[in-house]
Amino acid sequence: MSLPELSPNDIPSPADAEVRPTAAATPCGAAPSAGPGPAVIAPPVPADTSDAPTPRDPQPPEDRTAASPHDPAGELSVWPASARATAEGDVTVAGVSVTEAAERFGTPVYLLDENEVRQRCRAYLRAFPGADVAYAAKAFLCRAVAHWVREEGLGLDVCSAGELELAVTTGFPTDRVILHGNAKSPDDLGAALRLGVGRIVIDSPWEISRLAARIPEGTRRQVMVRIVPGVCAGGHTAVRTGTDDQKFGLSLTDGTAQHAVARILEQPKLELVGLHCHIGSQISTVKPYLSALRRTVGLLARIRDQYGVALPQLDLGGGHAVAYRPGERSLDIEALGSRVRAELTEACAAARLPVPRLTIEPGRGIIAQAGVAVYRVLAVKTTGTKILVAVDGGMSDNPRPALYGVRYAPRLVGRRSAEAPCRADVVGRHCEAGDVLAADVMMPGDVRPGDLVAVPVAGAYHLSMASGYNLVGRPPVVALTDGAARLLVRRESLADMNGRDIGL
Repeated sequence: MSLPELSPNDIPSPADAEVRPTAAATPCGAAPSAGPGPAVIAPPVPADTSDAPTPRDPQPPEDRTAASPHDPAGELSVWPASARATAEGDVTVAGVSVTEAAERFGTPVYLLDENEVRQRCRAYLRAFPGADVAYAAKAFLCRAVAHWVREEGLGLDVCSAGELELAVTTGFPTDRVILHGNAKSPDDLGAALRLGVGRIVIDSPWEISRLAARIPEGTRRQVMVRIVPGVCAGGHTAVRTGTDDQKFGLSLTDGTAQHAVARILEQPKLELVGLHCHIGSQISTVKPYLSALRRTVGLLARIRDQYGVALPQLDLGGGHAVAYRPGERSLDIEALGSRVRAELTEACAAARLPVPRLTIEPGRGIIAQAGVAVYRVLAVKTTGTKILVAVDGGMSDNPRPALYGVRYAPRLVGRRSAEAPCRADVVGRHCEAGDVLAADVMMPGDVRPGDLVAVPVAGAYHLSMASGYNLVGRPPVVALTDGAARLLVRRESLADMNGRDIGL
């Protein structure tokens, strides 16, 4: 069986890219610049101002961008909404002193504002009424986070048996779980079938027969097909997943997706319930999602015409941008929700299709700005015109700067400095020249060993991508709620790492 060929209107055209220069360096002791400058990985700002995103994601009613007497530059605009600067130079999050948390739990330490996570879950549910919102576990998962998103009514998007099994230990209902993965292992598929996940996303033609062979006779499992819609979007080439030159999904343009649909419909043990696409990460505008939606609806219409099957579900993935530094733009989630729902209704009406149930899968958009990483300064030195501030963490707990050139806005906490700020690099402790946590940032001219440096927007893709480089244990995760701090994930010890080595 086969589907009709794509029309010329279905052939993708890559999005324009914009290269943004970094800010010029300011010598030590010189007057600070007006700001740290835009991030080099920021996606292009569209010429159509009707699609321009707002500076912040939907938040609680308070104004998060206004400067305060103890935060004149508005640096806390990218911190959790509960963050407050003190006259002594400290910052509190959820009523907990960052300095006191660092003293109690040691450094490096990751602080996670529980109410921020919950507020963002609710913001997504408000923006997408009637849709399924599934938290993308790959951003960061621990038992507490799984518990929070379950209580807030979200589903869960997992990519491995490990993520699935951890969620199950919290009592997460598996019918609200979606399994992804471009190369699912036998263990992944086995766990998904054994535990009864709600949907499995087919990402490869090989998965069709492998999955069907494992399903008991007389039963069926719901599956979706991940398609590549030919939409170029995302903050870095490594996270653009909507085009044919990467490892995820099945192409619309070469017919692979259509062929997979035909094969699945022939399998009595597989129930094809919808299409899935994920076009990239750190996407700050709505238009790429609308383009992907239109092309996906086009395939839904061809499936209906060819087989008489109206698939009831459509998953648009996630990839919603957040601001990592003051002045950067986040994706406007409310605008995304309203425009996607309107476009879906209009496109389905034009194709004479029933409107499928929508699913979205935010991860970073929920957890990133709820997290703050806190480090202790170990050494400070000057080389040429640059100050190097070395801290007790680095690429083992946050590989993103090395992988993607991500830029952050670190802040001295615990004391107030009267010294003029200087350009500096905040570097890690690892035996790697590329171990730079924050390049070309403003730090107080008197920064010294023993100081605390906090890095906001640390909730996503830090610890979930952490490594054991140099056998430096991964930091603990501490939840902050209503003035109280509690340990969620303990620090990885030398005993933990040595215990895996069984010896000679």
